Amino acid sequence: MDRLRAFEVFVTVVTRGSFTRAAEALDTSPANVTRYVNELESYLSTRLLNRTSRKVSLTESGQALYERGKSILEEVAEAEALASSASLQPQGRLRLNAPVSFGILHLAPLWPQFIQKHPGVELDISLTDRVVDIVDEGYDLAIRISRAGSATHVARKLATSQNIVCASPAYLRRHGRPKVPADLSGHICLGYSYSATADEWQLLDEKDQMHAVKVRCAMHANNGDTVRAAALEGAGITWQPTFLVADDLRQGRLVRLLPGYRMQDIDVLALYPSRRYLSAKVRVMVDFLAEAFSGTPPWDRMPPPA
Repeated sequence: MDRLRAFEVFVTVVTRGSFTRAAEALDTSPANVTRYVNELESYLSTRLLNRTSRKVSLTESGQALYERGKSILEEVAEAEALASSASLQPQGRLRLNAPVSFGILHLAPLWPQFIQKHPGVELDISLTDRVVDIVDEGYDLAIRISRAGSATHVARKLATSQNIVCASPAYLRRHGRPKVPADLSGHICLGYSYSATADEWQLLDEKDQMHAVKVRCAMHANNGDTVRAAALEGAGITWQPTFLVADDLRQGRLVRLLPGYRMQDIDVLALYPSRRYLSAKVRVMVDFLAEAFSGTPPWDRMPPPA
């Protein structure tokens, strides 16, 4: 007995609701469908389906096998797709979405290398800090900065970035330094519009205890570079990822605040709709970015001073 074929027939019977409709879907005869199901039940020594003249229903054993069998068939289809795509030359237009600041600072320098390596792929890059719907808006791939990953798409982690509370020396000369998170409520702050926690800044101490502080923001912006520019001019305290402000911290243009406390790290993710039938162009792009950001990411290779 071809067990994989038997699983396929059995799962199709359950999905279609009858032996006849399963036979039509599989382009075979109802007798063949019946034979495969009977052989599978005989092989497993258990009844999988309750049959009546009008419908079929799953037994308890059948329900367990259906769920696992369906998963096995999906994994086989995925493996076949990967093998197929691996033999194809990546080509065609690849629509990729990324956040503005990260796209300019850390992705743009990589594109010439990718183009040289994969001349058959035409890059169509869109930069926006808005969270796009990959499927509805027609993207092949999105780079997203997130703590939460994705509930609806496949996410591959490319790198991690720290979030740093910081301010310019000029601001600190005028207003002093906060010593504990609660002190932030008495300072002028600069906020990021798309922050999941809005104006409540959350910091962890050395024992991983959370300190949540409601801050007063004199400005919000939906782009990190705008917030960074205001902080550099002494407008207030902000928190920003190291991929954006690491060099400012190293050069002393911004000063890291609240030693002993930290914000949760964020992940740089490559998101795509499904592992199944992953096109060659998406596969090579994800692999290329994973290699480019492997190990310590470029923004953290020289740790910013405390």
